[in-house]
Amino acid sequence: MIATTVEAPSASIEAEGAGTRWVAPALVGAAALMWLAAIGVFVRFPLAELPVYFANRYLVLDATSLLFIVVINTVFLGICVYLYSRERNTPALMQDIRSRSALMLLMMAVINVGLMANHLVLLWALIEISTLCAAPLVARGEVANPRAVAWRYMLYSSMSLAIAFLGFMCLTQSANVRGVDINFMVDQLGASLTHAPDAWQHLGLSFMLFGLGSKLGLAPLYGWLPETYEAAPTTTSAMLSSIQFNISMVAVFRILQIFHGLQANFISQELLVMGYLSLVVAAVQIMASSNYKRLIAYACVSSSGVIALGLSVGKAAAYGVVLYIVSNAFVKTLLFLTAGRMRSVYGTHEVGPLSGVIRTLPLAGLLFTLGIFALLGFPPFASFLAEMLILSGIVQAGNLMAFTLMCVMLTVIFVATGRTVFPMLWGQPKVQVTAPPQSWFTLLPKLGFVAVLVMLGTYTPDVFTDLLRAVAVSIGG
Repeated sequence: MIATTVEAPSASIEAEGAGTRWVAPALVGAAALMWLAAIGVFVRFPLAELPVYFANRYLVLDATSLLFIVVINTVFLGICVYLYSRERNTPALMQDIRSRSALMLLMMAVINVGLMANHLVLLWALIEISTLCAAPLVARGEVANPRAVAWRYMLYSSMSLAIAFLGFMCLTQSANVRGVDINFMVDQLGASLTHAPDAWQHLGLSFMLFGLGSKLGLAPLYGWLPETYEAAPTTTSAMLSSIQFNISMVAVFRILQIFHGLQANFISQELLVMGYLSLVVAAVQIMASSNYKRLIAYACVSSSGVIALGLSVGKAAAYGVVLYIVSNAFVKTLLFLTAGRMRSVYGTHEVGPLSGVIRTLPLAGLLFTLGIFALLGFPPFASFLAEMLILSGIVQAGNLMAFTLMCVMLTVIFVATGRTVFPMLWGQPKVQVTAPPQSWFTLLPKLGFVAVLVMLGTYTPDVFTDLLRAVAVSIGG
């Protein structure tokens, strides 16, 4: 009787494992099909034929949506390959692999549609749905109370999107006061606006930028980001920072495409303030950080600040901003996936025990080093070229204060990051660990991300350069 009681759970676990063994390969297959579809759309629709409208003009394929569809599906394929490799070596992941995979695919489907949304309220709703998909994934984290973190993430996101929705209501009131019909289609909303904006229009634009800015991790409403990125599983952190971030970025781009000819100065001032605050907050927090995953999260806040400063200038800086956003999608994914590898070996996110990573985990240590160099804007990575273009645009705009603050804060972030990370990578090992081997299949996406970052920083194919330039022009470049 005792033997039967002890063996039954083991047999149940084995049966469950056998029943779910197909899920991770199927997830990789679905991600590969989505990536091939994105590449097919990129090849099928030349830039000269865009925009193309679908679903009674509620969806549009233009330069902006095409660029980000290619980027996020490339990133997602790499994330799924990583999850497949982790699932093979971590039996505990088998227990929820079905629900995890379903939520990831649903989130990707929603975001792909959201990137093509030609209606601001539809785009807002799809961002909210992607948040609902992400929250259960965050709750699967390995911290003490991941469900509490997931609830706080939901609270912050709901508050941010509620603020953005208040902006829509203010624009509606502005139109009603002037006796104008309003339509929230991206290509038609401009007709409902006035070139001599009233207080309601100003308030609406301010609320929309503030609400969406908090979804990007811009100060002052950035508090959810470090906690969530640290607590969430590695794949979820990568999806939030590199995929959901980009649909929120597209929402900001849509607002700029509508308003940049009407209220460029007002937009510039709000983005400038949020960019200043974000860089200062990130620099202070990185100096105090002793957790490598949280450090990456605060670096994401810093990146959002750089983007906000670049968008506030527009014109010459716009191309650099678009290149910076694209490169950061690959940098963040590379860093979070590599951090997940280190977490699986060392069992902690704290920097202290990880001294000498490059000796213990040579490939993971090398990839993390390359990711940090790319994050800090070293050549030949795309982030270096993008930051130079943004700084050049700020100089051309004559904004000496923004140029000085950005240079000073990036220098502080570089020194603080190096002081924390480099001893972790190259110091003398403090603990002995056993690292299971990684297959080349697992390493291939990360190596591909590094190759893309080098290519974008040295030589970009003309067809991709034209696409980046078209997106930059659409936001006032």
